[in-house]
Amino acid sequence: MDDIHNTNELIEQRIQKIKDWKAKGINPYPLRFFPNAYSTSLIAGFDPAITEKKSFKLGGRLHAKRVMGKASFAHLKDKDGLIQLYATRDDLGEENYALFKSLDLGDWIGIEGWLFQTQKGETTLHLTSVTLLAKCVRPLPVVKEKDGVIFDAFSDVEQRYRMRYVDLVVNDHVRETFKMRSRIVSEIRKFLTNEGFLEVETPMMQPIAGGAAARPFVTHHNTLDLTLFLRIAPELYLKRLIVGGMDRVFELNRNFRNEGISTKHNPEFTMMEAYMAFGDMETMLSLTERMVISVAEAIGKGTKFAYGKEMIDISSPWKRIKYVDIIKEYSGIDFSEIKSLDDAKSKAKAVKVDADDCVSIWKVCDEVFSSLVEPFLIQPIFITDFPKELSPLAKSREDDPRYVERFEPYVAGREIGNAFTELNDPFDQKERFEEQVRQREAGDDEAFMMDDDYIRALEYGLPPTGGLGIGIDRLVMLLTDSHSIRDTILFPLMRPE
Repeated sequence: MDDIHNTNELIEQRIQKIKDWKAKGINPYPLRFFPNAYSTSLIAGFDPAITEKKSFKLGGRLHAKRVMGKASFAHLKDKDGLIQLYATRDDLGEENYALFKSLDLGDWIGIEGWLFQTQKGETTLHLTSVTLLAKCVRPLPVVKEKDGVIFDAFSDVEQRYRMRYVDLVVNDHVRETFKMRSRIVSEIRKFLTNEGFLEVETPMMQPIAGGAAARPFVTHHNTLDLTLFLRIAPELYLKRLIVGGMDRVFELNRNFRNEGISTKHNPEFTMMEAYMAFGDMETMLSLTERMVISVAEAIGKGTKFAYGKEMIDISSPWKRIKYVDIIKEYSGIDFSEIKSLDDAKSKAKAVKVDADDCVSIWKVCDEVFSSLVEPFLIQPIFITDFPKELSPLAKSREDDPRYVERFEPYVAGREIGNAFTELNDPFDQKERFEEQVRQREAGDDEAFMMDDDYIRALEYGLPPTGGLGIGIDRLVMLLTDSHSIRDTILFPLMRPE
């Protein structure tokens, strides 16, 4: 309660300062200010041997302040970093210096001055003017000491996600994570463009939620009196483009799935999906491996790096193993031999996996995989040859039609993508959609809907095609050593306060 009381007092003091400045004709929120330099590059380019007093303008937050009568030191924090400031009453004048002394930590200020080097060798900006750009009314959280223990006053994770605008101010590592995310996305685009892929955009609102097994968000278009779904995947639209002759396409954008929230899931997330005419599962497997390695090297991560307590090695070639084989290896259950749902549930129960709600053998199998296999897939690995029932958009293997040409890459105990040889037979695809509809009517609200227009598109001819989806948020988690998906999403979905 003392902290809340103290914070309220500080807010009242800062509001009073705004009133006092306005009474003196000072606008605490002026229209504009244009910096011509930034801290880090300015410091890096400074040569103390040059005596010319060249003037520079910077803008940022007041980070620290030490007032000593007629002269003061402070630090300004801008987008690049920190720079020390030196202010004197003689240079700023009585009124401007009084303004400088009354500033609070977190205030946005515009400054002008010339560089010099202190006796301690620190490059410093000698101020000739100070302008208040925006008052920080609410005090920023700071690192405090209480009873001999150092703690972060803004360490509550939920609060940090909810107030990301403050998190970015006080936690430099958070800002660096999102800078790195931007670089990762940029490098993915560059890699795919160099591979001959064309970036496209497909509908976010769709009349049929297709392309993945997930519950959609539902909305309504008033003019057309039409129920629409926020897309769960762009897949079926991207493959329509392959039908149309755009032989290599990719989209990097948002998907929406009405599912739970966890360290691996956010209802709104970013996916990259790429489709390649005359490709297949093997083509996309190679593309995945090369892309992840290329991006990691481009951002300076390299192919061997720490993730938590583990050392991850993404150098080629990644291990690969069939889906049923790795489940047998970890659980002792050979699902390829199981003939009844009851038997599957019994065997799952024996290894302490709850599969009571599963409606098929392969759904039970997937529960076993999620519980007993996935968390232990630390080094990069391709899980291949998924059952046909779990892969309604993938082409069956010619040697064993129970399975399809599909793989999922796993690393650090998480799936980061999904890919397969695309099913291009409209008759087979329609049968699979019909089976999905039956499962949906039986109570599986994540099963696919019937998409007659997509079947019609396939009837015009889809060439042999390989498709790939990569979860951008999860890839960023891996490459930034983040352990919750919400650490890689600027504004994750939160329960209202």
